[in-house]
Amino acid sequence: MGSNKVILILGTRRVGKTFLINRVKKRYYGKVLMLNAEDVDVQELLRKRSAANYQRVTGNAGLLIIDEAQAIPDIGMVLKLMIDTQPNLTILATGSSSLDLVNTTGEPLTGRQYPFILYPIAQMELNQDAVTVRSQLEERLVLGSYPEVFQLQSAKQKESYLKELAKSYLLKDILAYADIKHSAKLVDLLRLIAFQVGSEVSFHELSLKLGINKITVEHYLDLLQKVFVLFRLPSYSTNQRKEIAKGSKWYFYDNGIRNAVIQDFRAVALRNDMGMLWENYIISERVKRNEYVGEDRQLYFWRNYDQQEVDLVESYAGQLSAVEIKYGESRKITKPKAFDQAYPDASFSIVDRDNYLDFIC
Repeated sequence: MGSNKVILILGTRRVGKTFLINRVKKRYYGKVLMLNAEDVDVQELLRKRSAANYQRVTGNAGLLIIDEAQAIPDIGMVLKLMIDTQPNLTILATGSSSLDLVNTTGEPLTGRQYPFILYPIAQMELNQDAVTVRSQLEERLVLGSYPEVFQLQSAKQKESYLKELAKSYLLKDILAYADIKHSAKLVDLLRLIAFQVGSEVSFHELSLKLGINKITVEHYLDLLQKVFVLFRLPSYSTNQRKEIAKGSKWYFYDNGIRNAVIQDFRAVALRNDMGMLWENYIISERVKRNEYVGEDRQLYFWRNYDQQEVDLVESYAGQLSAVEIKYGESRKITKPKAFDQAYPDASFSIVDRDNYLDFIC
């Protein structure tokens, strides 16, 4: 990419961003300056927004690395001034929140900003043989794929780690950098979403259950997206008669966090929510796969008022594909008649335990 670029590595805490930038630092042949933005001294150092100050800070470094950059007030303007006034500088910034990174750097750094998202470990990254993949599937469905989970030995250690991660880290950026007046309500909202994975979400219903207005519910969900805890699947519609046009479903980027939120790490054989876990796992892994291979696929669900639905609809390169995601028996499933009539050229497939690796890798 050359110099005079800002490279953003975004993702939740503990997915390995710091590990990654340390690897970059070791392999970079020029001078590197690395700053931890959560250090108050660093925040004070960058507070004075002037070209002369930033030149003094960076010196003759060719690469500036700022870890957890969202902790710096007005980070977007800071990065813009640095890159505008130091043509030989490249900046690598990580963030566990896009609250003040993508939003404020997007317009002023057009053409010089390259955002990348780092997720919990994707199945496609593991390079495991088929026997190992199959033997670990149930653990992935329950405990998820955060890097530390792979390092810990016992199930109890993994469960404790995920509970602490969900409680102390993932919501930290929202509470620290956004105007949250009812933090307990946000946690309650997350629990409600955890029990509705794979189902259409009603903002009105959530607002009634939580005792807050609908606008606040939407605001909280938007924040949970920006700290990479949840992602939204909108409904697919071309204004066909009876199609649901404005619905949404919400999924967790990681099954382990979903289960930590509801405090349920029971084994697969003891659960009654396997449909939710399987659907969340497959769709989140598909999101990772699409990002990492560089395919800008648009993901949706589809449903009409006659209760016919498709779990996942992908739009890519002018083609539409419909996917049903089934953990159990799937041989009798066919493309919904109404969807077939509306989109006869769309392909249709079933993703189950026999073929799911072809879909997510």
